[in-house]
Amino acid sequence: MEAEPGLAEAVGRLAGSGVERILVVPYFLTLGIHLQRDLPALVERLLLTHPNVEIRITPPLDGHPDLVGILLDRAQTVLSAWK
Repeated sequence: MEAEPGLAEAVGRLAGSGVERILVVPYFLTLGIHLQRDLPALVERLLLTHPNVEIRITPPLDGHPDLVGILLDRAQTVLSAWK
């Protein structure tokens, strides 16, 4: 929600270059207020602004089976260097 460029600007650029389908992959661990309320509202406004563009949002990372492996890898990296 706070990346640069912002979602509205990025969608505007993509729509302006002829893109017709956009997949939003939110980089959030859990389904919080941004994913439940803010992001869907923003996408709804963008759909009105760019009616010829289809925009979909993926689920959050929470519960993804690979997430545990990533966390273990990060922890093992530090633990192996820890003396």
